[in-house]
Parts: sequence; structure tokens; C-alpha cells
Amino acid sequence: MKQLKLSEILKREYVKTAILLAVVVVSVFAFWIGLTTALKTEYPMLAVASGSMEPTLYKGDLIMVQGVLDGYDIKVGPKDSAEPGDIIVFHKPTDPSELIVHRAIDKELRGGTWYFQTKGDANSGADNWDGNWKTDCDLAENYLVGKVVGHVSNIGYIPLFLREFLWTPIGMILIVALLLLFLFYDYIPLPGKKDQQDAP
Repeated sequence: MKQLKLSEILKREYVKTAILLAVVVVSVFAFWIGLTTALKTEYPMLAVASGSMEPTLYKGDLIMVQGVLDGYDIKVGPKDSAEPGDIIVFHKPTDPSELIVHRAIDKELRGGTWYFQTKGDANSGADNWDGNWKTDCDLAENYLVGKVVGHVSNIGYIPLFLREFLWTPIGMILIVALLLLFLFYDYIPLPGKKDQQDAP
């Protein structure tokens, strides 16, 4: 059996495609690592998943998040005040796997820890995270991820779609199937394809 030289292998279209995909994946990964380092958070960009912050942020907006190490650095105040509070990203106390994007409207220092009161701009009342209204400021700073420093409208619908559909078992099967079809299309015997290839 004849052995193919490396130069001949690299000339094949599916190999070129695989190399291109690898370069794209590595580039995106490197960009993400650089962004997390620069903004000092593991969540430098997030998609807004609800309308609780309208009209400041809408569902589908892509937000940029700067990490915050100390609650002292968070500015607080209602949306309509002369100096509105920062829009912060934090782990939901009742379900830390979920991230919330709301405005910090008040804070207080207790026992060396900052506690915040938060509210969605579109919501009628402030959030209640401890469940019993013992205090207005019931979000401990250890739940903080960062504060929003910028946003782009509608771009967030792309990651929302990926999360809500493609990251399901059916979605993953679809991704793999499309990728295999793209890579090995030339080797799949489809009706009429041979006639097209033989045509002058």
C-alpha cells in the first residue's frame, strides 16, 4: 500500500478544514483566557436571560463583567437617583449555580462583611434573599461575581440559543452530525453528486 506524504495529506480538503476548525477553537479559547485575566473574573461576558433589568438591559443583551474583590468598591443607589448603583452579577443565594444580574441599591457592613440589597430595574420591589425580611441588605459579598461595565444589544441571543437548545443531548447530536457531514461530505455517495462531479 502506498504511503502518503505529509504534503499530500495536508492538501486534502477535509484535513484543511479540520486544521482551520482547530485554529478557530484555539483562537477563541485564547481570547477567552485573555478576557478572564484582564477582567479578573471567570465570567467576563454573559447573556441577559430575562427582562428584569429593562429598560437598562434587555433579554438577549451581551454584558461585559469586571470582577470585584471587595464589596466596598460597589456603588449603590436606586435607578432613578442622581448616581444610580452599579449593576452587579452574583450567584443566586438559593441556587448558586444560577447567576443574577440586578442593581445594587443599598449596602451595609456587618462583622467585616459587606451585605447588599438588590433589585431588578423592572421589578416592583427589592429582592428578598434570606426569605424572612430580617434586613434589607441580605446578599453577602461572597456571592458577588462582578459589576457590569458594558453591553451590546441582541448579541446575547446567540449564547442563549446555544445554552437552551444546542447544549441539550439532541443539540449535541445535531452538532456532531453536522460536523461529520461537513468534514466527510465528499465521501458520502449522494444521488446526482457523481453526475455533477463528472460534468465538464
